[in-house]
Amino acid sequence: MVHMFEWNDRYSTKIPTIDGQHQKLFRLAGELHAAMQAGNAQASTADILERLVQYVKVHFAYEERLMQEAGYPDFAAHQALHEDLTRQVLQFQADLENRKCAVSVTLLQFLKKWLLAHIQTEDQKYAPFLKDRAVA
Repeated sequence: MVHMFEWNDRYSTKIPTIDGQHQKLFRLAGELHAAMQAGNAQASTADILERLVQYVKVHFAYEERLMQEAGYPDFAAHQALHEDLTRQVLQFQADLENRKCAVSVTLLQFLKKWLLAHIQTEDQKYAPFLKDRAVA
C-alpha cells in the first residue's frame, strides 16, 4: 500500500521541535487516510479529523510564537496563510459534520498539498531566520 503521508527528510526545517510537530501532522493525516481506505465509520474519521484540527492549531500557535520572538519580518503574511488553511480545514470539518460530504479524496489531496507545499516552501523561509536568532 502506498502511504499518502510519508515523512521525508527533505521536509526538515532543521529545527527539531518544528520537525517533530510536522511529523505528527503527517501521522494524523496518515491515520485519516488509513481510516478512509478501511471504510471506517464516519464517527471514526470525524474523530481523527478533530484531533488533526486541534493539533494544527497547537502547531500554528507554536510556530507563530517563535516567529514573533525572533521578530520575523514576514510574520503577518505567514500568519495569514495559517488562518486561511485553518479556515479551509474547519470548513471541511463542518461539511463532514453536516453530512454534506464524507472524508474524501478531495480532503486528503488538500491536506497532502497543504502539508507538502506549506512545509517545503513557507516554513523553509522562516527556519534559517529563527535558527540565526537562536529562538528555536
